[in-house]
Amino acid sequence: MSTFKSDKNIKLATYASRCIENEILMYFRSRRKFQGEVSLSDTLENDGEGNNLSLMDVIRVDDTMLEDLDVKESCKKVRAVVKRCLTGREARVIDLRYGLSGQAPLTQREIAAQCDISRSYVSRIEKKALEKLKKELER
Repeated sequence: MSTFKSDKNIKLATYASRCIENEILMYFRSRRKFQGEVSLSDTLENDGEGNNLSLMDVIRVDDTMLEDLDVKESCKKVRAVVKRCLTGREARVIDLRYGLSGQAPLTQREIAAQCDISRSYVSRIEKKALEKLKKELER
């Protein structure tokens, strides 16, 4: 079945060259699927002006995986130390203040309201707890 339309004012040679180019590209793309190896610099498409579109242009890679794992591991260690060396009230204040349980960190004023104590008392508890944590982590 022919898809060429002579009423579109396109030369047959131009149309045919585009069709051939597309078929060749489709052939190579289908072969890549079965090869198992793909390079990020492989060309996916060419525009009419000689510009190439590569996989690197199409995908966006955020290489923060190692940093994310490091942060996750550090948080796990801090939570273990908090649980081990702080009193229940100290642990709760530190947890709320720094968001150790995954929630957003709260201000001292918000913690005071939630625990029904003064903001200055929250500050003293936090300071004492941080000193304990520092000593424990220095060991």
